[in-house]
Amino acid sequence: MPVQTQGKDTAGEPAVRKAEAPSGPRGTTRGTTASSGRRAAAAPYLLLLPALLATLILLGWPLVKNGMLSFQNLNARQLIQHLTEWNGVENYQEALGSSEFWSVVQRTVWFTAANVVLIMLLGTLIGLLLARLGRRMRLLLMLGLVLAWAMPVIAATTVYQWLFAQRFGVVNWLLDKAGWHSMADYNWLGTQFSTFSVVTLLIVWQSVPFVAINLYAATTTVPKELYEAASLDGAGAWTSFTSVTFPFLRPFLYATTFLEVIWVFKAFPQIFAINEGGPDRLTETLPIYAFVEGVGNQHFGMGAAISFLTILVLIVITSYYLRAVIKQEEDEL
Repeated sequence: MPVQTQGKDTAGEPAVRKAEAPSGPRGTTRGTTASSGRRAAAAPYLLLLPALLATLILLGWPLVKNGMLSFQNLNARQLIQHLTEWNGVENYQEALGSSEFWSVVQRTVWFTAANVVLIMLLGTLIGLLLARLGRRMRLLLMLGLVLAWAMPVIAATTVYQWLFAQRFGVVNWLLDKAGWHSMADYNWLGTQFSTFSVVTLLIVWQSVPFVAINLYAATTTVPKELYEAASLDGAGAWTSFTSVTFPFLRPFLYATTFLEVIWVFKAFPQIFAINEGGPDRLTETLPIYAFVEGVGNQHFGMGAAISFLTILVLIVITSYYLRAVIKQEEDEL
């Protein structure tokens, strides 16, 4: 009769075994985990590396070259003879000591502020209108907005030149037919105010679609239950907007305003193509001023210095805006 061995397996070893020791050193598993964690943490930076390299090559290197040029005395003679004449900070001293430069800075700031206010106001109203329209009317209005937004800048500027032409412009013709006969041959580009009015209308017309469409998209994130609760509490349209809609749209409005400040501040083709900063250079903003002083007057070092100062002014404006936004958000918390 065979003898049974209790607690033994077929090989004669104990059925219950101790956990086998790892085949490698004790720190191997821990080291592998740490290495995997480092690779996972570095993955986003590796994915961003191509974009960062392209930014450094396409933007960083021209910025460095422009900075070097701003410390040189470079005009037609130096350019033809391939001479490099370093003059230190003379270009910056000359620009900052010029009353014309500060006049252009003030003009640029007011021009930017007026355009951004109009863009955000009209864009917000149209975005809210899109949220209330029916499907077909909304699609039709959005199609018109997209077409206006997609039109090339120079093409849109040329259309506005035709519209506001002195002799054969559509605007003057319509005003004449409406009874304002003195406007039949009005020169819209003859004064500073009228020229800026045409340019402002053009920039606002090109910028409103971006604000309106994105604001409409933001309104779709507002829960419908909040509107129902507000209506049950007796809130009207204005109260519903201030208490329900606006808190959800506030981050979008802050970000969009920031982008519009940058876009309007650096607007170049609209102003230059309309009247090249005229009449009498009274509609030059900082980008136009840098171009005229650099390329127009063939003082490329001065133009480079003014362009750098333009960047600094824009940084100051946007920093002040971001600081105000952050402070307001902290106060609300």
